[in-house]
Amino acid sequence: AGLFVGGQLTASSASLGALDLPSLATGTVEITSQNHGFAVDEETLPAELEVTHRNLNDGTIEGLKHRTLPAASVQYHPEAAAGPHDSASLFDRFRAMLDTV
Repeated sequence: AGLFVGGQLTASSASLGALDLPSLATGTVEITSQNHGFAVDEETLPAELEVTHRNLNDGTIEGLKHRTLPAASVQYHPEAAAGPHDSASLFDRFRAMLDTV
């Protein structure tokens, strides 16, 4: 799993491109702490990765998960707790993912 730049590293390991910039899974909105100048290039997204989070302000990908492997990432700081509990389920899913490996 990746947090913040981990999202870019996860995307890079899957040969995804990045764009220089000027909870789809649950249908909820999370308040997050962000400071990014890059985003995953959605045009390079392979079928085995699923978008889980999208930035409502600029539409960029904020979260990814692998469809068959225990791998996921977000492009924001869930530990910053801007919400303050908005990202709690993210950590629950991460702990559950650890149980599968």
